[in-house]
Amino acid sequence: MIKRIDKLLIELPRPKHGDPKAARVVQELLGGKYGEMSTLNNYMFQSFNFRNKNKLRPFYDLVASITAEEFGHVELVSNTINLCLEGTTSPGDPDSTPLREGAKGNTYHFIATAQTSLPGDSMGRPWTGDNVFNSGNLVLDLLHNFFLECGARTHKMRVYEMTDNPVAREMIGYLLVRGGVHILAYAKALEMATGVDLTKMLPIPDLDNKKFDHARKYEEQGIHTRLYTFSDTDYREVTKIWKGNHPLDGSPLQVYEGTPKGAPIPDLPDLPEEFAPGISQEDFLEIAKRLQQAGNIS
Repeated sequence: MIKRIDKLLIELPRPKHGDPKAARVVQELLGGKYGEMSTLNNYMFQSFNFRNKNKLRPFYDLVASITAEEFGHVELVSNTINLCLEGTTSPGDPDSTPLREGAKGNTYHFIATAQTSLPGDSMGRPWTGDNVFNSGNLVLDLLHNFFLECGARTHKMRVYEMTDNPVAREMIGYLLVRGGVHILAYAKALEMATGVDLTKMLPIPDLDNKKFDHARKYEEQGIHTRLYTFSDTDYREVTKIWKGNHPLDGSPLQVYEGTPKGAPIPDLPDLPEEFAPGISQEDFLEIAKRLQQAGNIS
């Protein structure tokens, strides 16, 4: 079971204007081959299908706890896309072409989802379960996860360089730090399983986040050293893997039971020009009345 908390991992800045081009490239970090939907589903199915949990508990705990964090990454990237699209259009008569700006980005954002994220990549292709790798062989799956995280980091670095949108960069800066944690975690797991020190292969690519303004502050907070269990009581044996010091700055690695503090999830306003959510003031008053009556009954 997954315990859901109504917060984002970090606070995202509210944009001053819409940026459909930024939303389009960030979409790759959600539904692309190396996007957060891929990391989530790879680790999720590997954790569901994990064999010999009792004998190999530290490795299972690692994959399971990272799975829970990846759910939060999917949520964070989705909200980033939503905020990048906010303010792109404005209400108007249909004949005034109020959605004209939608043609400058991913048209699916304006035609299919009312200016919100979608489960696909930057070219509009839908995410597919073919992106999931679950061989059942522990070392092979860990090696794949290490490679997947390296690929995901590369894509984040490139998208960071494609847009200067402050919302997109805030999100990418944080995920560059957290992705680095996962790269190192899988490297340490492989060393524990095989005796081979994969940290000597790092950086693949460069793990140093100091060159990214929006990542530096998260490293200064020590977030690059933390692995969260995302559980109040379980997955504690991850401490047998996530230990020692960070290879770049020597800071001690720490396991935190539970979740990060979190931040508010943005409340998206009405978009009359998109007929979303399609609830008028009169409808709202009627709904409020019915909810009040239901509360009195209970």
